[in-house]
Amino acid sequence: MFFAATIAALGIVGMIQGGFTQTWSGVPKGFPAREALAYLCALVSLATGIGLLWRRAAVLASRALLTCLLLWLVLFRISHIFLVPTILDTWWGCGDTAVMAAGAWALYARLAGGDRGLRLAGVLFGLAMIPFGVAHFTSLQDTAGLVPGWLPWHEAWASFTGAAFLAAGVAILIGVCARPAAVLSAVQMGLFTLLAWVPAIAAGPNAFQWSEFVDSWALTAGAWMVADSYRGDA
Repeated sequence: MFFAATIAALGIVGMIQGGFTQTWSGVPKGFPAREALAYLCALVSLATGIGLLWRRAAVLASRALLTCLLLWLVLFRISHIFLVPTILDTWWGCGDTAVMAAGAWALYARLAGGDRGLRLAGVLFGLAMIPFGVAHFTSLQDTAGLVPGWLPWHEAWASFTGAAFLAAGVAILIGVCARPAAVLSAVQMGLFTLLAWVPAIAAGPNAFQWSEFVDSWALTAGAWMVADSYRGDA
């Protein structure tokens, strides 16, 4: 229900903003019917999020969401790695959409009773941790700037977080301590939401902070969905 409510919330935010939320961003300026596509993405999020809350429609909604996210990942995320590999948003955006797709895949596999789907969702989630980790090091200064001001050693925390994502991704992909790695990745995202973005929102947010807060919340929900799919596994 948390994941479903998050997806619906992304749709509401997209409708209000009249633009792409972080999960659905990556469309270049000048792309044909770009504004209409943004509203379509918001509609997909809202419709599938509501559908996930309705038991009879949950399988269809999760499959539709998964299909859209995988298409988005291929068309507007992975392609950027080859075009602009040195930009933070390239790597972070790729991991962002991959996490959400992995969450949708894990949910669909559980609803449809597919063990193979759960394994593939785990692989996609593990792969998503790699660009997250890489992003912390390719743009260390930008990442360090997101560390809460009251914490010392900003660059050290940014490096540690990046290394943790990389280690988690490798652990999940090779199947060694995969469940703890997935759980701790979800916890790390949740803690960042609480420590960095909740105080910023409470202090009087701007549009950027609201957007990052919603995105961080969404990533936590997607990671939680995948971590929960490892129940009973080592």
